[in-house]
Amino acid sequence: MKRSIFVMSLALVALPLTACVEDGYGYGGVYMGSVYPYSGYYDGFYGPIYDGYWGSNGYFYYRLGEQDRAYKRGDRSHFYRGRDVPNTRFHPIEGSTRPQQGARMPHFGGAGGHDRHQGRDRDRDRDHGKP
Repeated sequence: MKRSIFVMSLALVALPLTACVEDGYGYGGVYMGSVYPYSGYYDGFYGPIYDGYWGSNGYFYYRLGEQDRAYKRGDRSHFYRGRDVPNTRFHPIEGSTRPQQGARMPHFGGAGGHDRHQGRDRDRDRDHGKP
């Protein structure tokens, strides 16, 4: 009896630590279940997007569907965030992202997080070191 209670309490103590797990690529630290809004302009190049977020590096990261576990980085010529629309092919986008458990979210700065890769892009986002 005492042994089973000990095992159950050990499991319950370890449960909150699973939120601190990192996948080895430095993408840990995302608070699951919270909603983060985004807005900007998109020219439709990649087709309809499901959701996304603005990365701390200025790029827009998007998913095409809920089943996608990894966010893809969009090219700056297709996503724009600013006051004035760059040209007529862009239309406004807005929505929210709810990070899922196990989702890969590079440069995600939501929930007061910080960019672990800040300062590592030696070519200043000229895309020579494609992610």
